[in-house]
Amino acid sequence: MEQTFFFYDLETSGLDPRADRLMQFAGQRTDMDLNPIGDPVNVLVKLGEDTLPSPYAIMVTKITPQSTLQDGFTEAEFCEYVMKEIFTPGTIATGYNSVRFDDEFMRHTFWRNYYDAYEWQWKDDRSRWDLLDVVRMTRALRPDGIKWPVTPEGKATNRLELMTKENGITHEHAHDALSDVEALISVTKLIKEKQSKLYDYLFKMRDKRAVQKLVNLENPQPFVYSCGRYSSEHNKTSVAFPIAPAKNGNVLVFDLRYNLDDLLKEKAELAKTEPERAESFYPIVKELKYNHCPAVAPLGVLKQGDAWSRINLDEATVQKNLEVLLKHPEFAERMRTQNENREEFPPAIDAESALYDGFLDNIDKKTCDAVRNAGLQEIAAFHPDFHDERLAKMYVNYKARNFDSTLSDSERASWEKYRMDRIKARQNSFIKALQDLNAQGADPFILQELQLWYQSLLPY
Repeated sequence: MEQTFFFYDLETSGLDPRADRLMQFAGQRTDMDLNPIGDPVNVLVKLGEDTLPSPYAIMVTKITPQSTLQDGFTEAEFCEYVMKEIFTPGTIATGYNSVRFDDEFMRHTFWRNYYDAYEWQWKDDRSRWDLLDVVRMTRALRPDGIKWPVTPEGKATNRLELMTKENGITHEHAHDALSDVEALISVTKLIKEKQSKLYDYLFKMRDKRAVQKLVNLENPQPFVYSCGRYSSEHNKTSVAFPIAPAKNGNVLVFDLRYNLDDLLKEKAELAKTEPERAESFYPIVKELKYNHCPAVAPLGVLKQGDAWSRINLDEATVQKNLEVLLKHPEFAERMRTQNENREEFPPAIDAESALYDGFLDNIDKKTCDAVRNAGLQEIAAFHPDFHDERLAKMYVNYKARNFDSTLSDSERASWEKYRMDRIKARQNSFIKALQDLNAQGADPFILQELQLWYQSLLPY
């Protein structure tokens, strides 16, 4: 099956994929040499009447709720569109910090609309890739040929709009989804051209099976790791070592920049005054998620050029710290236990935020298919029988957002209660943000639109 990239980016009503909503989706398909295929995609998604957006987010994106109502898809229409036209078999969904942000918004949008939240990234030779850690590792290990931005304070930064500015890449509208996609494709081309070996290697390592061959507990070895939890002072890169299993088949890794004996002494002193902080070794110990496209490489990549010095490490320090670490098997067990007892996500407040509370059985999957295939004429009288109560609880909300005219009186009352509960939960912070932005001299048009949106959501 022929593979293609689909570079995509979202603009959203806020930062929480469980509570906020996507408002703009943009992207561009390319071939494997990064040449465009077809026209770019740029669509809006209607913001539901149950959502107060973050005023700060809207000030950045300039996308008002009213504009989404005028020109946008309903969520159900959007999901059907992207599954049929965008995330086709063989597509590699690609973004910049997409694994942690954009992909999560897509998953929760699919979930609310009775689509499988995962198939769009694995079934029929589909996959995903996140370029953010690729950029981090390129900067740390193979920076030649690329200009790397720093903040006015001299701190290394990999913000996309600064990457493009430094390298003379057109990026006229940062934080507009389509403009960001075009900029990302250009940055990807730059890395592919200037550091093709590293590019090709990290492209293969997006496969979790390739990562598991390098990072595992059966044959643990030190490896190079670039990630957001490591300091920009060290170019977001260190040498890590796998120490214990983590949840969902993942692995805990220890940052060999640190001497465990020294850390344990520091923690013992800290425990006398701040015992809760003393229990935390994060991010010195962090969970590496195999399916998150981590940027990992064998230790040998540090032998070329000045790579060791660029990450402020040396072989002798790594070897010494590894020897100390291996003398403390009880530490690995302690970290495993802490990880096992840690809640990865806050408790879900409703069914729509409960995506990760469990998988669906095959009967419910077929019922979800029936819900999606029911049109306006059928859905008013359609009463699906779900095994999973989450699906049943979401159904009225699904109808309200996409087929409002089909609601019965009791369903409308249920929707109204749900809608107002969500608005009340955010209205104080929303009003405070409007006041603060107004005092700062923010765009008066957007402030007015947000005020009108808030008023339109209140009961008559």
